[in-house]
Amino acid sequence: MARSIDLEERRRTVSEAAHRVLARDGLGALSVRNVAAEAGLPPSTVRYVFPTQASLREHAIALVFDRTRERIAAIPDDLPVRERVRAVLVELLPLDAERVVELDVYLALGNAALTDRELRPTLDRVVADMREWCERVLVMLGVPEGDRAYEAHRLHALIDGLAMHAARLEPGAEGDRAVGVLERHVDGLSAPR
Repeated sequence: MARSIDLEERRRTVSEAAHRVLARDGLGALSVRNVAAEAGLPPSTVRYVFPTQASLREHAIALVFDRTRERIAAIPDDLPVRERVRAVLVELLPLDAERVVELDVYLALGNAALTDRELRPTLDRVVADMREWCERVLVMLGVPEGDRAYEAHRLHALIDGLAMHAARLEPGAEGDRAVGVLERHVDGLSAPR
């Protein structure tokens, strides 16, 4: 039992170091050597926990998006529908440093997955999560089932576009504008059909 606890502790230490490297230096810098240096561990320890470069990369990326899932899961179920919808959607916009990192990882992952087949399943999982969150929002808003697939695609595209604008332009005002555009879109989805 002690060995599995030690392994889990090492995995957590390495995972946190990988997250810091990813946040600070980007996906291209995520290597066993860089993560080992960040964690203050020998590279052999990192390789023991994550035997391949791909497994380290996949785990670090998953950790970033697990944090998004945790934030969304923490949104109280008893909020009024409109507030809950807003809270979920705002979590998907890069309005603080952590979410800017998530967007940067998402974009780097999308680019890397074009040439690295091992990353494709990770990208597919992230995209599926985004689509699922969009669909949940549509269910909360009472969008008819026949319209949900189309509206989920439209909402996902809107969030991606707003995220790009909010992350790359002046902080504050652009984030407020992105939230306003999203709220107006939600108003349109909530309107009687």
